[in-house]
Formats: sequence, C-alpha cells, structure tokens
Amino acid sequence: MKNHTLLLWIALLMLGISGKAGAREVTSFNEGWEFKRGPFSKEAIQAVQKWNTDWEKVSVPHTWNADDMQKKASAYYEGVGYYRKKCTFPESMEGKRIFLRFEGVGSCAEVYVNDYLVGTHKGAYSAFACEIGQQVKFGKENEIIVKADNTSRPDVIPTNHILFGVYGGIYRPVWLVVTEPCGIVVNDCASPGVYITQKNVSKKSAEVTVKVKVDNATLTPAPLELENAIYDRSGKLVKKHSQTFELTPQGVQSYSSDFRLNNPHLWQGREDPYLYKVISRLMQNGRVIDEVVQPLGLRKYEVVAGKGFFLNGKKYPMLGVTRHQDWWGLGSALTNKEHDFDLAQIMDIGATTVRFAHYQQSDYLYSRCDTLGLVIWAEIPFVNRVSGQEWDNAHQQMRELIRQSFNHPSIYVWGIHNEVYHPHGYTAALTQSIHDLCKLEDPDRYTVSVNGYGHADHPVNQNADIQGMNRYFGWYERKIQDIKPWIEKMEKEYPWQRLMLTEYGADANIEHQTEILGDALNWTSPFYPETFQTKTHEYQWSVIAQHPYIIASYLWNMFDFAVPTSKRGSVDARNMKGLMTFDRKIKKDSYFWYKANWSKEPILYLTQRRNAVREKKETSVTVYSNMGTPKVYLNGKELTGVRKGYTDVHYIFDKVVLNDGKNVLKASLLHQGKEYTDEIEWNYNGECNREADFLEHKKEHGSW
Repeated sequence: MKNHTLLLWIALLMLGISGKAGAREVTSFNEGWEFKRGPFSKEAIQAVQKWNTDWEKVSVPHTWNADDMQKKASAYYEGVGYYRKKCTFPESMEGKRIFLRFEGVGSCAEVYVNDYLVGTHKGAYSAFACEIGQQVKFGKENEIIVKADNTSRPDVIPTNHILFGVYGGIYRPVWLVVTEPCGIVVNDCASPGVYITQKNVSKKSAEVTVKVKVDNATLTPAPLELENAIYDRSGKLVKKHSQTFELTPQGVQSYSSDFRLNNPHLWQGREDPYLYKVISRLMQNGRVIDEVVQPLGLRKYEVVAGKGFFLNGKKYPMLGVTRHQDWWGLGSALTNKEHDFDLAQIMDIGATTVRFAHYQQSDYLYSRCDTLGLVIWAEIPFVNRVSGQEWDNAHQQMRELIRQSFNHPSIYVWGIHNEVYHPHGYTAALTQSIHDLCKLEDPDRYTVSVNGYGHADHPVNQNADIQGMNRYFGWYERKIQDIKPWIEKMEKEYPWQRLMLTEYGADANIEHQTEILGDALNWTSPFYPETFQTKTHEYQWSVIAQHPYIIASYLWNMFDFAVPTSKRGSVDARNMKGLMTFDRKIKKDSYFWYKANWSKEPILYLTQRRNAVREKKETSVTVYSNMGTPKVYLNGKELTGVRKGYTDVHYIFDKVVLNDGKNVLKASLLHQGKEYTDEIEWNYNGECNREADFLEHKKEHGSW
C-alpha cells in the first residue's frame, strides 16, 4: 500500500496536480483510439473510401514499429500513421479551457479536432499540449485525429535512424486537461507552469524561489490570489507566501515567491533522497481555481576539474550507466511497469547516476529518479550527424526539455550533443547557441557536449561546461589497455578540463562464447563473444576507479537496444553492448562485475557460465565476491592458488585443469553467519588450437 501511494503521488506530480477537487481536472485519454497505418497515395483524409475502412482498435501507448524495428535490418516502416478517437465532451465543460497533452509522439505530429488543425509538433521525445476548447462540440460526438510521422528529416533531430530507431506512433500517454479560464499555464512548452530555483544551499539554510506563470483567457482583468507553500515529507507546512494581483488578459504573466529555509533536510542522492513538495494554488474569491504540485529536493551540485563530483559539499561517487528506452516486443510504447523494472535493475547494480541517452525520456522516469536518489543526465537527440537545417528544432527541443524537467532535483546536467562533428564551424556555433539557451533558461545547471575523439581541444566540444568523451578501446579503436595511457595523457595535458567518460564498453552476443581472447576485437566481424565484453569491463573499470580525474563514467549500455539500420554480431537490428539482453531476461557477466564493485548487497558470482564448452584443458576460474576471498571447488576438490585481479572483488584461480567431459564448479563463502554459494557446469571435450580473433583499429573512435 505504501508503494502504491508513492507511485500515485509521483504520477500526480508528473502532471502538476494535487488531486484536489476544485482545481484543474486531469484524466487519462488513452483508451478508445483507432489506428491506421499508411502509406496513402494521397492525403489520407481525402481518400474517403480507404480512410473509412480497416481501422485497428488500439490503446495508447502504441507504436507501429514494435516488431519490424527490431527483427531485420532496414525493414521497418518509416512514414505516416493515423490515430482517431470519437468522444463526447459534456456541456458542463463549456466555458472552461480544454487541452490535450501528449507526452510523446514519434516523431512529427498534427492534431485535428473535427477536421480543424489545433496543433503541430516536431520531435519524438518531448511533450506538447494543444488547446482544443474552441473546436469542441459540447454534448455531441467529436472526432480527434492525430497524424504521426516517424520519417527522418533534415530539419528535425535526430536527422537519421543510424544510432537508434525513432519509433512511430503515440507511444507515451495522452491526458485531457481541463482548467478555468484563468489558470497556471498548460501550454508553456507543456511544462508544469511552475519553476523552482534554489540558491546557497547548505545544512544551515537554503534560498528557494517559486516562479509561477499564469494567464487569463477572458477579455477582462481578474482579481486573483496566488499562494505558494512548501511542505515537508510528512505533509507539514514549512513556509507559505501569498500575493494578490489583477491578472490582465494580455498574455502570460509571471509571479514569484521567495523563501529562506533554515536547517533544511537536504537531498543526498541514494543515501537520502529527501523530497519536499511545493504546492502553487491560484484562488479567486476565496476558491481554489487551479493547483500545481512539484517536487523540491534541496541540493547543491559541483563539478570540479581533476577532483570529482560533489553533492552538498561532499564527494559523491558517480557510478554511471546509460539507458535506451526501448524494449523487445514493445518498442518505446512502455508503461510505468517497464520503466520501474529498468530502474530496479539500475538500482540493483549499484549505479548512482544515469545518462538517459540520447533523448528526453519519460517524465515518470525522471520523477522516480527524484524519489530513488539517482543523479541524472538529461539530453536532446542531437546526435551523429548535422544537416544544416536542424538549428531551430534543436533549440526547440532543448527549451522543451528544460521547461518540462526544470523541477526535477535529480537532474544535474543538460546534454547538448553526442558525437556530432562536421562541418566543424556550423556544429560548434550550434552547440554554443544551445549552451547559451540552456544558461538563459536555467543558469544553475551544467551543460555537457560529447565527442568520440581522444583530445579535449576539438572545436565542437569547447563550448559547454563539461566535456564528455566516448572511448571504446579494444572495440572501435586500439586495444583494451590503451584506456590507461589515454587518461594519463589527459590528466597531464588538460588538468583544467571537467572531463567525463561518457561511453565505453563492447558488444556481447550471449550465444557467442570463447576463452581464447586477444586485447582487441574486430567489431565488423560476425563474432561478438560475451567473454570479450567481460574482459573489457573488468580492466577498464579498474582503471577508471583509480583516476578521480574522470569525474563520472557511464558504461554503454545498461540494456541491449534496437539499431534498425545495421546487422551486428550475427544479429539484425541490434546493439548488444548492454549488461542485460534486449528482453531483460539475461544478466550478462559484466552486470555482476559492476554489481560486485558498486553494490552493498552481498555478491558471489562465478563467471563464464554460458561459456560452458571449454576450449582449453588448463584454464582459469574467475569469481566476483564483495565479501572476501571465496572458496572454489572443482568436482568437489578445493582449488588453491587464488590471486586478486583488477579490484578487491576480483578473484582468479590460474592453471585449473579440467577433467574430460563434465566439470562442476562451486564457489562458497561464509559471511556474517550466512553461507553464500554459486555453481556452474563446464564441459571439456578436447583442445582447441585456434588463435584469438584479434584486430586493432588504429583510428580514434570519432573518426570511423
């Protein structure tokens, strides 16, 4: 019951409402939709005969690419789909303001009410709101049509589907929002209309400003009262401020309340994700006519070059993963259940920070991170390539991301771009302009841009607060071990740089296994052994952990995901760098490597359980244990000669001789009075004499 209440509160916060009667009304608008996929030879609404037949009943969230985007390379439908819904609005709504709020439509949308265009939007990942009251027939049946188009185009980011697929459809929830003529704005980039800033945060005090945007849809001034109140976690009133004013009908106006909180309870990440809440109430003649609720987590973020990340003045470990939102069989049409599952795995592994790449993700996800204490990086889908036509849309999507996500205390940085290079002059100018926009909209958070080159002075990436670098040593470039001299070179040559390692790793097809490995693998080959991924992460995390110069690191990726235009590792349309498989059913060995290093939960894990057909009679056995030295038995006989590997959780038994046929390995450990065990089975049927599959790519990652 406690968890259910928490999730309900999160949902209400996400929508900016309190659930109190007399304020705005927000209801789900996800049922009763019909869907028709194109293409049409001409404008669909004019093709009457085809238009009126073959509609499929669907519920939102919905995508038409849940199957074709994931199974075969370059075989997905990219184009137009139509949604329609017939509904009746009661006569009691007449005189109110009525909005449809779409959390996400892939990727360009047109919304019609009774054949009247009420709104358009470009961008698959941000929310947008359409006011529809003027086109509604009250007490009668209304037809709502949404045209969705996921065709890649040069004026909308991302400009292609190379790095990930843009799923088509109304793939996030839709809400019907009904307000009084005077209210807190709904259509300010579909934001809550309330913006909370904080200054000079410490254990002694914190300064908080609550800015509320209100508008008046009538033709006459309205005398109103605005109350902003801060409540603690238990619901106790902490501070309240009220002001009266006459709201004129000329556009949106802003009103602010300033607070000083003494001895505040700080938001301390996973250690203590304490949240206050801010309730903004708009009143007329003593009656609440609108109300918005937002979270308040009091915290101070500092990123210090060469030293690390500080939360409220305390050094904070930035143990990071990245997440793509799509699921096998579902695409991006997810419910909160799937989001919660993903977050549970991220929490389980011990991560403290998440890069939600490469686009704005569900607001529900950000809200949950607020409550869980995950420090997050939010970004726009400015990735891979530029066209020269995306300038306006990139600014639009960044503005939407900031305004919609402004109040989430978990967000510490706005991501501007990822691996965008040519032409240098245009891209650098666009990056600088988006950075300036970020500072205008939100001067208190950092910005970051990401490159794949190994040097800090690339012209595209010296125009953000933080520089991120994607480096795939041993995969796209050089050898696994080259990460160490690269970091040391960066430390020496660029000590002033706020640097983060923002992607690293290797693909792993769990059907591909071998114990014969080199220090680099040919990523263009069809062979992607899981054991190479494990080897990569074991060494590279150990190096990262020894260098505080790397302020934060983000392994790529938490989950396998769809790459619809390519075939990799003998699998169509799949990037397999995840620590878990696309269907979320299998945790790869690298998952347990990080869990052992990061998590406080006891871990005892024998690696290579899927590498069961052994190629060498004399081999090694690796165990991850964060509880001390384990005992390992081969066919009932205890192994000797254990040594530490790269970190304190890494235990290796060398020169282990297997029996012919079946071999049983068992690890055991007694910790705090409890016995922990793990067991796997190997088979040896003869020596393999092949050499390691090795190919060192000499060029830097950003050059390929």
